[in-house]
Amino acid sequence: MITANLSPLANHLWQSTLFAAAAWSLTLIFRKNRAAIRYGIWLVASAKFLIPFSLLVSIGSQFERTPVSGPLPISHVVEQMSQPFVLPAEAVPTVAASSGFVPAVLFGVWFCGFAVSVAIWLRFRRRFRAAVRASTPLHLDLPIQVMTSRGRLEPGVFGVWKPILLLPEGILSRLTSGQLQAILAHELCHVRRRDNLTAAMHMVVESIFWFHPLVWWIGRRLVEERERACDEEVVRIGNEPRVYAEGILKVCKYYLQSPLACAAGVTGANLTKRIEDIVDNRIASRLTATRKILLAAAGIAAVAAPVLVGLWHVPSAGAQSEGKLVFEVASIKRMNPDALGVGPRPLAPGVTPGGGIRSFVPILNVICWAYRIDAAQLSGGPSWVRSERYAIVAKPEKFEAPDDPSARLSQRERDEQTRERMKALLADRFRMAVRTETKEAEVYVLSVARGGHKLRPDPEGRGGVRRGAGVIEGFGAPVSFLPVSLTMELGRPVLDETAIDGRFKFKLEFRPEGVDVRRALAAAGEAVADDDPRPSIFTAIKNQLGLELQSRKGPVRSVVIERIERPTEN
Repeated sequence: MITANLSPLANHLWQSTLFAAAAWSLTLIFRKNRAAIRYGIWLVASAKFLIPFSLLVSIGSQFERTPVSGPLPISHVVEQMSQPFVLPAEAVPTVAASSGFVPAVLFGVWFCGFAVSVAIWLRFRRRFRAAVRASTPLHLDLPIQVMTSRGRLEPGVFGVWKPILLLPEGILSRLTSGQLQAILAHELCHVRRRDNLTAAMHMVVESIFWFHPLVWWIGRRLVEERERACDEEVVRIGNEPRVYAEGILKVCKYYLQSPLACAAGVTGANLTKRIEDIVDNRIASRLTATRKILLAAAGIAAVAAPVLVGLWHVPSAGAQSEGKLVFEVASIKRMNPDALGVGPRPLAPGVTPGGGIRSFVPILNVICWAYRIDAAQLSGGPSWVRSERYAIVAKPEKFEAPDDPSARLSQRERDEQTRERMKALLADRFRMAVRTETKEAEVYVLSVARGGHKLRPDPEGRGGVRRGAGVIEGFGAPVSFLPVSLTMELGRPVLDETAIDGRFKFKLEFRPEGVDVRRALAAAGEAVADDDPRPSIFTAIKNQLGLELQSRKGPVRSVVIERIERPTEN
């Protein structure tokens, strides 16, 4: 089972595997084109292991979008395909209790493999540096420093930032001038292409993801296409193919292949296949316009898809920025804190059937409701925002177009319009200005369980939710009200992916969990017994409401109040 701590890593590995599979498909399409193109594709697949899609998703979530009639379906499909590892809701409490041990053991195993991998690379690096220190300069008319070594190591370019061409002693006498010229052209091609730098990058990937077989397979593909790309370049600039092939075979006869991928030599990859291609002088096909478009489209899609997922997770800027959705009439009066009496108090504004608002909650709750965030996601502003209550009664001029059936709105769209009107009211009457920030964090996702939901329609209800000790009760409330209460109960943002429309009556009874929750209930005079027979909140949601909660990594938006004033009452 994938624990909550390991779920993001599992999703990242899955995404990188899918990306590598797509890269492999592209290399098949371009198999008759230049090897440098296939090398670039495999290099991008390697780099993907170092760049999680969640980073691109968070970039997309920084932008606000204009209101639309509904979510982009493909964004949900992309998200589901790229994040298959989420916890079943009923397993979350059990996993949380043991999640500290399993990740610690796995981290220990990973670190051992990482340390061994780094130690091997460092050992070879010391050997090469020793060989370079023992070598003597060789004066050839080449654009890089050339040195000769007494070892039997093949000719190779060593170093990432200041490459040195190291030639074995006696090679000048063993190769003809034509063979030597072709071999040197091969090594200079590695220098121009910065192959040692890209190979070092993949070595980092292999060290971090040593446990993934695909990483080592990609490494072999990189070496293979790297050598073929240099072979094609050597022949292209005018060297005789047969002379070049004979030079490679002589190097193989007298010298040893470099064991490090970031020390570019001449005898790497599938030597038999390379010699055949060189001798046959197979000319790679030029890229057609169609293939250029395909290659560009693939590159754009690799970046654009996760950015679009992040973009479509951000609620629209809507009324606050454009001022189109407003309440026609709004009454705001400051309330006496004791006016509501004793017992459970509403947590969020109540929405009337016509799209109006009746609110008796602190302004903090109003802001959180309007922006679909938890109190922990709201910062800034004076202290009265969290303590003072205002009676807000407002109604819109026109909620939808009744004469146009195609323009009639769903309950979820009505709810979204009401939230946008509330944002405009806060900006107008409270002079509120905010800024939003988005970051990746652990969230819960509320969705419909197998078998369908068990919510009872209640279109005439007063549109509110009350919360007590282990009880969340809704009266004529949209499903979008439920994640607000669940967020307060669980201390983690809850995202609504139920796609359920309408108003419902429901009652969720569960056993409050967590020391902090129990302590807060005890302070409010609602202590919970240790032998409370009620189920956990995850089980209760599934059994009583036909919904389920799943844990995953996702974009979490926070709102910072930059300015707010007490309103003029009316």
